Amino acid sequence: MRRLIFICLLLSSAIASGQPRPEQRTQMVDQVFKNVRVLKGIPVNEFMATMGFFSASLGANCTFCHVQESGGNWDRYADDNGNKQTARRMIGMVAGINKTYFGGKRMLTCYSCHRGGERPRVTPNLTELYGPPSTEEPDTLTAQVPNGATADQVLDKYIAAIGGAQRLAGLTSFTAQGTFQGYADAKNPLELFAKAPNQRTAIVRVGAETSTTTFDGRTAWIAAPLTDKPVPMMELTGGELDAARLDAVLSFPGQIKQALMWWRVGFPALIEDRDVQLVQGSSDGRYPVNLYFDDKTNLLVRMVRYADSPVGLTPTQIDYSDYREVAGVKMPFKWTTTWLDGRSITQLMQVQPNVAIDTSKFARPR
Repeated sequence: MRRLIFICLLLSSAIASGQPRPEQRTQMVDQVFKNVRVLKGIPVNEFMATMGFFSASLGANCTFCHVQESGGNWDRYADDNGNKQTARRMIGMVAGINKTYFGGKRMLTCYSCHRGGERPRVTPNLTELYGPPSTEEPDTLTAQVPNGATADQVLDKYIAAIGGAQRLAGLTSFTAQGTFQGYADAKNPLELFAKAPNQRTAIVRVGAETSTTTFDGRTAWIAAPLTDKPVPMMELTGGELDAARLDAVLSFPGQIKQALMWWRVGFPALIEDRDVQLVQGSSDGRYPVNLYFDDKTNLLVRMVRYADSPVGLTPTQIDYSDYREVAGVKMPFKWTTTWLDGRSITQLMQVQPNVAIDTSKFARPR
């Protein structure tokens, strides 16, 4: 359970952005794990996200490509077996196809053929062909829908719905207590500290130990119990850092327009039979952040974002609910985070607005 808590925090974490400080060196996968032969030279957190991409593509857990004993021993993940050797060959095969036929552009991934199964799909499925169409999440930036509302108009309605610009500007910090529940885990006590414009720390207590995710304004880390983590301190980098920055900024949603660029409005959609409006933005112009606003309440009900990995995009979906008023501002007290190989539920019980928070709360965890 404790290892799962750490992985939940690692892959669903939402903390920060910016470049690592010069005095701190990001740990690379080659320095941490043994027997890494193909995916060398990438940060540890990106390597872990890549493992999640494999898991989702094949519909398998970690022990499919690793030995059964690896479930309780990080060192045993280095052991070789046939499936791991096949995975290495498949990485080379996919990279070769993309290089030969698509000029190096990533047009093919593991998921293209496996589609959540151990073996690639080779025969058309009539149920999928003639059944109701599945909802496809737009993972590329689309053009502005003609003759519709502008992104500014949709975002202005959201800002008004949660309290208005003046009240939002008055929320400068908050602390919160609640619970964090990883997939199939018990609920564990959670403490949350946030300070405008973009500092945030989340602490989950698992028995006598803690898992801490911290953003100090530029850099983010995750520290977890020794039994749960592959390294003593995990630094977030790349797309996970960009995505985490967005979550930290959205803790104070009056900044939503400045959080992203390249805003545009997508086609309307349905979420659990509710009409919602899709608004897309991006931090880098490559991959979208999809925001869904309820047509009736104008509240944000879902965000889907993407981080890059050597083998494909890794999506994360956050569903917001249980909005309550805090200091005149409506805040979601519950969010469900879903990623390629896990899900977590965060439930706040109480929030204290505009309290003094010691700067040490946002320092690098020890």
